[in-house]
Amino acid sequence: MKFIIVTGGIISGLGKGITASSIGLLLQSLGYSVTAIKIDPYLNIDAGTMSPYEHGETYVLGDGGETDLDLGNYERFLNIELTKDHNITTGKIYANVLQKERNGEYLGKTVQVIPHIVDEIQEKIIKAAHLDVGFGTPDICIVELGGTIGDIETAPFVEAITRLCAKYDNHNFCFVHVSLILNMNGEPKSKPTQQSVKTLRSLGIVPNILVLRTENMLDANIIDKININCGVSKGNIICNINVPNIYFVPDLFRKQNICQKIGSILNIDIKSDYDLVDYYKILDHFSNKISTLKVGIAGKYVGLQDTYLSLIRAIEHASFYINTVVEIIWIDTEQIECGVENEWAKLKMCDRVIIPGGFGSRGIEGKILVAEYCRLNSIKILGICLGMQVMVVEYARSLGYKQATSREWNENGLHIIDMLPDQNGVMGGTMRLGNYKSIINDIILNQIYKQDFIVERHRHRYELTLNNANIFKNTDMILSVLDDKLNLIEIVRLENHPFYIGCQFHPEFKSKYNTPHPLFVSLLS
Repeated sequence: MKFIIVTGGIISGLGKGITASSIGLLLQSLGYSVTAIKIDPYLNIDAGTMSPYEHGETYVLGDGGETDLDLGNYERFLNIELTKDHNITTGKIYANVLQKERNGEYLGKTVQVIPHIVDEIQEKIIKAAHLDVGFGTPDICIVELGGTIGDIETAPFVEAITRLCAKYDNHNFCFVHVSLILNMNGEPKSKPTQQSVKTLRSLGIVPNILVLRTENMLDANIIDKININCGVSKGNIICNINVPNIYFVPDLFRKQNICQKIGSILNIDIKSDYDLVDYYKILDHFSNKISTLKVGIAGKYVGLQDTYLSLIRAIEHASFYINTVVEIIWIDTEQIECGVENEWAKLKMCDRVIIPGGFGSRGIEGKILVAEYCRLNSIKILGICLGMQVMVVEYARSLGYKQATSREWNENGLHIIDMLPDQNGVMGGTMRLGNYKSIINDIILNQIYKQDFIVERHRHRYELTLNNANIFKNTDMILSVLDDKLNLIEIVRLENHPFYIGCQFHPEFKSKYNTPHPLFVSLLS
């Protein structure tokens, strides 16, 4: 197994995840099978109970793992299926060690960070690195260490990685450090990067490659200074300059021969011909002058786009497929609820609307108003998870069931949407999570999916049951997709409307840059 360890310095948010994903895509295009691990130093077991404002969206894996959003980057770029074991957190490590202690597995020894925590980290990395993610045992594992080098939270992980490195041959590890070159009145400043590398070296890691975020390509003088003060050869200093969007990063790295540099460190053959046909179709897309669609995202977390990162990517993937440009309009449903004219004006300029997933009652009546507006004005709309529930309740009210609601929003009223029977009130990891299979029984959905059943990823506690859906018998509401084992409705569609579809699952988690999700393609078409 060959490892590429990606670390970050100075500040968070430098794009370690995109760096890791881009390197993985390039290596994969050269014929290597690649997997990825994200280490998150927080004490939470996983990202499931965290607010989107804390850590961005919670990305759901096929096995139900609630993880960091960077695992979404890995899956989308590499077209692989990761597991919950590919997201290692401090919480998971300590929980496992403490359980072993309770089970007497340490034979009465004092349990300590060294060796017990550090050994557990190494075991988790090795286990995850060798898991089959769709093509047998991978050739290369990319490990992204979250946080910033020097943080106290990352110390056990750095120690574990240095000890793991010592167990292997020198050619089994390549260390890639992502840092920032500051621009001070037009003059690039490398001192923070020098300090970051110094800290990294003091912890036992010598970076092989520097990936530097910078506005423009660095000139020879600054490269010389970094080479002298950081001890990284000039040829292994990669400039990650400002580009229009993330899709340009792999090509930027390719032009700087990053895979050849990694190959020499890992002692693997790197051929010169990349298989990037699908990838370059995306870059061609951005060079064409094509029509623009305005797509509204109507939610309550519109102040932080990372909350809806997978949704944004899924919209982009569909836009590549149909060759159109999408302008996203952010609509605050709390403001819609309050009748703010500016928010209503933004809604009325949209060609398409999406009501995304979420939790709780805040902004719900605003979302219902958005659904009603799209239904009455024949605006194409897709409701996802909570968004589907909103559309179902709105339509029920239009039929005369004025008290229709969800138990999540209101304990009183007619609960069209109700809690699943297996929910016990415990917060972490107890929702209906991950992949579930459902049967399509609607010719329109058959045409959209081009198949008779679907496997989609879920994350919810409440749902529309077949029993509660009886009120829609002999109406325009079509129960298009059914989980026949549990009698749960997975997709609803409104007849006599150009596109009024709600899905209980999260289709955005299954979309890839080269295989867009059919619901998004159909919405934009």
